[in-house]
Amino acid sequence: MTKRKRYSAEFKAKVALEAIREELTTAELAKKYDIHPTMISGWKRTAIDNMASAFGAQAASEPLISPAEVEKLHAKIGQLVIERDFLSEASSLIPGTGGRKR
Repeated sequence: MTKRKRYSAEFKAKVALEAIREELTTAELAKKYDIHPTMISGWKRTAIDNMASAFGAQAASEPLISPAEVEKLHAKIGQLVIERDFLSEASSLIPGTGGRKR
């Protein structure tokens, strides 16, 4: 029994783009890449169906954070940096650690 081949998303996109350009027939692409023509047709259909979402996804993926939340997070980061530095200095005073940082 043979194992199924797995193709990367980059490879699928490359083949689908070539199929969309129609410089070669599906049969020629199948022979060129040693893939069944049905797979190329499916990848081409998927690429065309999802093309619009590639342009609209950017606006949807941007998180909506208010300036007040950003300010609160910056304050928290500052507090954590101060605590880290304090604990780092305090750990060097503990006997047995030799003042080494981990």
